[in-house]
Amino acid sequence: MAGNGVASIGECMLELSGQAGPNWRMGFAGDTFNTLWALHALSGDRPATYVSAFGDDPFSRDQIDFFARNGIGIGASPIIPGARPGLYAITLTGAERSFTYWRGDAAARQLASDAVALAKSLENQALVYFSGITLAILDDAARKTLLAAVAKARAAGSLVAFDPNYRPRLWGQREEAQTAILDALAVTDIALPTFPDEQMLFGDAAPQKTAERLRKLVGEVVVKNGEEPALIATSGTLQPVPAVHVAAPVDTTGAGDSFNGAYLAARLAGHAPTEAVLRAHRVAAAVVQVRGALAPFETLSAAFED
Repeated sequence: MAGNGVASIGECMLELSGQAGPNWRMGFAGDTFNTLWALHALSGDRPATYVSAFGDDPFSRDQIDFFARNGIGIGASPIIPGARPGLYAITLTGAERSFTYWRGDAAARQLASDAVALAKSLENQALVYFSGITLAILDDAARKTLLAAVAKARAAGSLVAFDPNYRPRLWGQREEAQTAILDALAVTDIALPTFPDEQMLFGDAAPQKTAERLRKLVGEVVVKNGEEPALIATSGTLQPVPAVHVAAPVDTTGAGDSFNGAYLAARLAGHAPTEAVLRAHRVAAAVVQVRGALAPFETLSAAFED
């Protein structure tokens, strides 16, 4: 039987942001961690676990300490001697961001190296979340190990949520990504795709096409599309829900990830999909008005409950 916790699987990197001349601010972020951050902030007393693999260097220790200070554990995630976290830097043009990555040998690529530890981290979770980036950093054998662990958690009662989050540079070939993402959708209860990603990966002509394609595979689908309406596909219907317009966004980093976290928090709290999307839009709108991927818990909560 599933427990009360929430678990997110993937890679949390060192984030360099807020450049002022030669000076940068260092933080910790990554798509699945950003989602867990919002989900944890908005889920009351649910235990939160970030499932990955970590190094034994000072940066990895700082990362794990940062999680702990904010109420997030690492479950049975392995600590790998000699490994280290990945790194990325955010540069901004106005509010639009671009990224430079150093992640080829990141510890997180070994998150499925111990199948027993991975399965243990996913035990007794109300929700298990992962993304296409989680899949992309793993080789084929590790993806199979991951999906087997997710399927086992789902069979034990966990709700499984997945964002395909397609990043072409992380994949050798588009067809490899298509296959891996379809395999992931086969063990998914809630899909949270972004339309431009799906257009690149599967050639969908419009968000409605994405929703219609995915609802044949997953029972609950929410198609995100920036400031355009999100589209809910559930119970055989398609329903658009307008986004919240932000006249002067500061930094769009993490907006979609925070949307996912807020949506899942609302669904776990018993809200219907439409209400959950409305709350998620408000949270995403609040996130684009702060710098960096992780908005303060108070900012997220205020937007969620507004």
